[in-house]
Amino acid sequence: MLTVDVERFGLVPGETVLDLGCGEGRHSFALLRAGARVVALDRSEGAELPGVLAMLTALEKDGEAPAGAASLTVRGDALGLPFADGTFDKVVASEILEHLPDDAGAMAEIVRVLRPGGIAAVTVPRWLPERICWSLSDAYHEVEGGHVRIYRGDELRDRLTGAGLELLDTHHAHALHSPYWWLRCAVGPHNDDHRATKLYHRLLVWDMMRRPAATRFAERALNPLIGKSLVLYLRKPEGPSRAV
Repeated sequence: MLTVDVERFGLVPGETVLDLGCGEGRHSFALLRAGARVVALDRSEGAELPGVLAMLTALEKDGEAPAGAASLTVRGDALGLPFADGTFDKVVASEILEHLPDDAGAMAEIVRVLRPGGIAAVTVPRWLPERICWSLSDAYHEVEGGHVRIYRGDELRDRLTGAGLELLDTHHAHALHSPYWWLRCAVGPHNDDHRATKLYHRLLVWDMMRRPAATRFAERALNPLIGKSLVLYLRKPEGPSRAV
């Protein structure tokens, strides 16, 4: 399940792409299959990063990575990326800024490691679906490493453009996931045994595996209203940064 639309991202095979806060690697896998030279970075001390490395290696061995594609995993911090200025053609920062107390520092690092003319895809939980989750359950966000803020779309846009990027495009994604999380928050976000959430989760898995036309149409129609994620595509200007 991808939040960033690879076609809108404008990926060119052979480009070097940073998947910042890669998590379980869903975007890294798609980018590698599309021909990118992927650097998957996460600060996790658990099993996620080794698992991402194992999957990326398997994709390359199985011939699912086109010629010229490559991958690397790195443990690192979004506030101090271990890369030189202008290293990457593109950066994906999917669902990480809402976790960071110093999100301004992370935005500055995204701009720094992008080459002039490079593209960033930034995604966060959308204000309305997230606000409903917070209203239904404190336990949804009051956990270690949980969400520390809710972004309004215009606020996030203004902060990223203020950091030195130019907005290219925006959309919403995952409308069918919003009711699932509202339901989870209503019954307890850590209650994995509730019948209603188990049934809804089964529906989501079926949808992701089969992608039937009916649910694809429903999600496209509902995304502008209740899409769970907000996605912004932004370019670093070719000239000097406007950030102050």
